[in-house]
Amino acid sequence: MSEHGSFSEQASIYDETDTGSGRSAVRIASVAALGGFLFGYDSAVINGAVAAVEDRFDVAPGPLGFAVASALLGAAAGALTAGRFADRFGRLFTMKVAAVLFFVSALVTGFAPNLIVLIIGRIVGGIGVGVASVIAPAYIAEVAPARIRGRLGSLQQLAIVSGIFLSLLVDFAFAAAAGGSREPFWFGWEAWRWMFLAMAVPAVAYGLLTMTIPESPRYLIATHRIPEARRILSTLLGERGLDIKINRIRETMEREKPPSWADLRAPRSGLLPIVWVGLGLSVFQQFVGINVIFYYSNVLWEAVGFSEADAFVITVITSVVNIATTLIAIATVDRFGRRPLLLIGSVGMAVTLGTLAFIFGTAPLDAEGNPVLSGATGPIALVAANLFVVAFGMSWGPVVWVLLGEKFPNRIRAAALAFAAGGQWVANWLITVSFPVLSDASLGLAYGFYTVCAVLSFVFVLRWVQETKGKELEDMHSQARA
Repeated sequence: MSEHGSFSEQASIYDETDTGSGRSAVRIASVAALGGFLFGYDSAVINGAVAAVEDRFDVAPGPLGFAVASALLGAAAGALTAGRFADRFGRLFTMKVAAVLFFVSALVTGFAPNLIVLIIGRIVGGIGVGVASVIAPAYIAEVAPARIRGRLGSLQQLAIVSGIFLSLLVDFAFAAAAGGSREPFWFGWEAWRWMFLAMAVPAVAYGLLTMTIPESPRYLIATHRIPEARRILSTLLGERGLDIKINRIRETMEREKPPSWADLRAPRSGLLPIVWVGLGLSVFQQFVGINVIFYYSNVLWEAVGFSEADAFVITVITSVVNIATTLIAIATVDRFGRRPLLLIGSVGMAVTLGTLAFIFGTAPLDAEGNPVLSGATGPIALVAANLFVVAFGMSWGPVVWVLLGEKFPNRIRAAALAFAAGGQWVANWLITVSFPVLSDASLGLAYGFYTVCAVLSFVFVLRWVQETKGKELEDMHSQARA
């Protein structure tokens, strides 16, 4: 135990005193986070196309919800397989595979002749999203010095919300230029098709840029490629204390058998407690209903009386708010820690979601059953929705990805992160596919459920989530069975 403490103390000093690690790590993490950018773009681009797809293919609410959520099924499959794939073929190759999947998805969805082909294209893109959701936080955590790991891990969420913003901006631009999302644009193709096709550009950029960054040094050590790992670690962290760092990484990896799903199991609880915590963080991140805002906000605001053009503007403003609040998290996550931000976010989400549940639940209904927001209720709902995004964006959005990237021990990181991310996408799918049906029944009921989940998320963090600020990844090894 004392030997472990000695290693930890020396490695910590070595990280804190290095002055060159930050610049290299930021550049490398930024490229890796582009997977998050495409993750955000692919997830949210459907927002501006929902109404047009509904009309073009004459889709009922149930199949429409499935079409919107189909990418999430692919994301769950991609996330669950990405860990084993990355452990076998490497982090960089996995990123390149994700880039190809995004590119194929852009073409298939953009040129889809019917709803079935569109769903297939969405599933392919979803697999890319799932892969990116695992590989980016794992890779960033593995290359980042402990003192700035929270900030670099938050780049994943910044990239996601930036991708969401750009997709909504692209949706708005194409719809405005064509005179509506349903109207023909370049080469006679409808504007909504170009919303999907535009994703091909960042997909190609992501694939090319992954050729400019190194493989994860921890993956290289796990596969006994020590000289390569040493070169990369010396670039990231300098020469001082390098042997200590390499020995600590080898100690937490080489004494274990090759990684597998069996590593996540525990005799009595089914899974290791740390894996249950990761899964809980993932599920609560989605069950508060954040993606309802980004997948259905255009339809939602049109349903309560706003025009299509106004709904596009509101959605773009909301995505800007999301980016701004993610920057707050990046600035504070390594200063205040992970748990305080999660707890504050849970309180903020519970209050704002409760406000939306009350407004939508008590509003009078029009002839089609949609709530009518008259007087001050419309502006209050808009403010509450954006404050909800603020509360989420400075807490549960980025911090969950930081924790998933850093919380698991080296030997199970890829598998555990894949499992947690797979659970996240299943939860996302459940929320997304159920919203059209819930909203048809009562928007107040839908937002009431999200409110309850926000309250439960506070209890979950208070009871089960441990702080990881400033800890070395190798120190997480002792938490696996804690």
